[in-house]
Amino acid sequence: MQATIGCPHNKCSFCMVYKRGPRFAVRPVAEIVADLDQAREELGPGVRAIFLPAGDSLAMPTEQLEAVCRAAGERFPDLERITTYASVRSILGHGREGLARLRAAGLSRLHLGLESGHDPTLDRVKKGCHGADQVAAGRMALEAGLELNLYVLLGLAGPEDSRDHARATVQVINAINQAGAPTIRLRTLVPKVDTLLLHQIRKGRFTLCTPHQILDETAELIAGLHGPLDLTSDHYTNYLDLAGGLPRDRDRLLEEIRAARRLPRRAFRPDFVGEQ
Repeated sequence: MQATIGCPHNKCSFCMVYKRGPRFAVRPVAEIVADLDQAREELGPGVRAIFLPAGDSLAMPTEQLEAVCRAAGERFPDLERITTYASVRSILGHGREGLARLRAAGLSRLHLGLESGHDPTLDRVKKGCHGADQVAAGRMALEAGLELNLYVLLGLAGPEDSRDHARATVQVINAINQAGAPTIRLRTLVPKVDTLLLHQIRKGRFTLCTPHQILDETAELIAGLHGPLDLTSDHYTNYLDLAGGLPRDRDRLLEEIRAARRLPRRAFRPDFVGEQ
């Protein structure tokens, strides 16, 4: 259910999604409610999950997003989950009171692109926040009773800073984890068309990690994360599909990585430039 258009930040060097527009805008609540009414007519009252795109719909003002969530609950009495993408800035912008209001209105899950906890890497990719901000936002969301899915972008720091990237990300997630149990979703960096990152690669200013370096980075993450938390890497960008809970499945996951680490380069997907 489209709630916003575009991304309010739209500066990340690795992201192509909105680089050619459209500019960020919040759809009027009346239009969103009209869409909810149409969905009720077409799908009936039994809808159980709603997702609110686009790039950061949590950037909506608290009152407007609260009204949308309440309208959704009124039209779909069996609704179990309302999910949206979020950013560190939008979480902190609502504050504890605003997040509590949104949770009470029915918002239940946030997907947050953490990418890295390594401040030099966050600066280089123009993420617009630092690790301390991520910790504050993550804890705030969990303390408000929201489910939190954190995305980590393997390879984002390149080979030279790979270990620092992994270790700093572990520190951030472990600090967030003190307020609740997030879900960690692993993605592997793929250069995309129309991005600054692709330009840097072509100019020799950034080097992609090899599959084996990505596996080493993944092992560093899994070895350091305390939990309890769930981890998954079921995405087309990844070299290895991993899923499990930490600390329960740590040994199994690390053994799966060690087995993959023994495979030759040709056993993994080729490098490619993403177009979506």
